[in-house]
Amino acid sequence: MYICVCNAIRESELRTAARERLGDAEMLYLSLGHEPQCRQCLADAEKIVAHERGTTDMRTLLPH
Repeated sequence: MYICVCNAIRESELRTAARERLGDAEMLYLSLGHEPQCRQCLADAEKIVAHERGTTDMRTLLPH
């Protein structure tokens, strides 16, 4: 399933990136070679990233 239609980013790609890299969804998009376009997917993308990292605290998604 696509999480970001604008950039054709699949949910599985985002989940893998969340496990392997630091940063929030927007930073992960950049690491995949894309920039958010319409930004409507970012809230759902953040939830997926948090789930993959085993947290619901969105503040932990940012690198320290």
